[in-house]
Amino acid sequence: MGERLTKHDVEKIEKEIEYRKLVVRKDAIEAVKEARAQGDLSENFEYYAAKKEKNQNESRIRYLERMLKTAVVISEESKEDEVGLNNTVTLYMEDDDEEETYRLVTSIRGNSLSGLISTESPIGKAILGHKVGDRVEIKVSDDFSYYVVIRKIDKTESEADDKIRSF
Repeated sequence: MGERLTKHDVEKIEKEIEYRKLVVRKDAIEAVKEARAQGDLSENFEYYAAKKEKNQNESRIRYLERMLKTAVVISEESKEDEVGLNNTVTLYMEDDDEEETYRLVTSIRGNSLSGLISTESPIGKAILGHKVGDRVEIKVSDDFSYYVVIRKIDKTESEADDKIRSF
């Protein structure tokens, strides 16, 4: 089974593939040609750097195309009073006696340092479908878990600047 993607994720990936094929690929090929024209390839750093950049772009295109082929498209819809995809959720961490705010996203957009928590992560899996006031156990491993209380759910949309993770 492939990545679980929303319709919005699929559109973002398709746009990135198109941009890489039409713009980045063209620029990379031109950079390789220019570097090759400089002469002796055995000591031509610019040539190797241009080839590396071109190959990285081609790898990224293949990675994204493979992701789309195996993807399972999921709905962003959720009940009004339940935690769902792209919702911003405020959680009370009982052990730390503090609140933290996260937005639930698909795994390809997860970035915990930016407050974007994947629905595949322990927190995301645990709180998905719960309501305000629910006390939820976050099971990190067989030996460790902790509890959070859902304090607030804001219905938010997928944002344009959410980045698709690199490989």
